[in-house]
Amino acid sequence: MQKLGEFKLPPFFNYPPYFTLQPVKETREKQVQLWKDLILDFCKNQKIFVISLEEDFSLFSNPAIERSLSHEAKVVFLSALVNDGRAEWMDKGHKKCLILWLRIQDWADYILRFVRDNGLEDGVMTVEDIRSGFETRGTELAGIDRGVLIRALKLLEQKGKAVLFKGSSADDEGVKFSA
Repeated sequence: MQKLGEFKLPPFFNYPPYFTLQPVKETREKQVQLWKDLILDFCKNQKIFVISLEEDFSLFSNPAIERSLSHEAKVVFLSALVNDGRAEWMDKGHKKCLILWLRIQDWADYILRFVRDNGLEDGVMTVEDIRSGFETRGTELAGIDRGVLIRALKLLEQKGKAVLFKGSSADDEGVKFSA
């Protein structure tokens, strides 16, 4: 089985036709689904939140079989993720895509579980502590995209589970949990 770093690639990754958009509807639907799953799994495994179509992305080519996805194929696969609510275009030109390997609601649920599991109810943490602090090392929260984290925290705030407050700088932004 081929690997990309420590990530195990699925068998279709070595099948050249899967790097070309398939013309037959049923085949293309299967192809799109396989690529969506692969993109989400790879991004989660590598903690990648943003894919830029203007930069090389290792998953979109396979040097072993001398194949790469066309720009059109990349847009088709990422747009399919957007349509599923698993990604969002970050710009009008569709050049950068935010990958939501966990949906915002799922991130909010994960944060709440983390808070409860670690006895942090009624505690205060900075946004940066959540992204890179000692408590979150080795968890899904370590290295989380700041924008994704803020959106999840705002969702918790809307539900009365957290209160966000601003400090004098972005590093001072904090959250008080009331799980």
